[in-house]
Amino acid sequence: MVRVKGGNVARKHRKKVLYLAKGFRGSHSKIFRMANEQVMKALKYSYVGRKQKKQQFRKLWITRINAATRKEGNVNYSTFINNIKVAKIKLNRKMLAQIAILDNSTFQKLVQ
Repeated sequence: MVRVKGGNVARKHRKKVLYLAKGFRGSHSKIFRMANEQVMKALKYSYVGRKQKKQQFRKLWITRINAATRKEGNVNYSTFINNIKVAKIKLNRKMLAQIAILDNSTFQKLVQ
């Protein structure tokens, strides 16, 4: 049986990993073994970061709505959201935060 060395495939894999490691500092972008570790770590962080981004934006929107409701009508966030749900107004937190920032008069009506 003929011996098969992983020449082409291995080279392609290494080139791909080193390409992904472009911009890393020092030997993390030059040496394959280190670059491979750093690329795998970076990919894990980017996966987690995509999930955290959604959480952080929701937290930001809630903070903005809370600040605006306290300023406009002396109502806290949870009471405001409950009143919105009871009134069957279907606006999500992102839109409410945008309205609070950009259109103050409309937000005052929502608070009342």
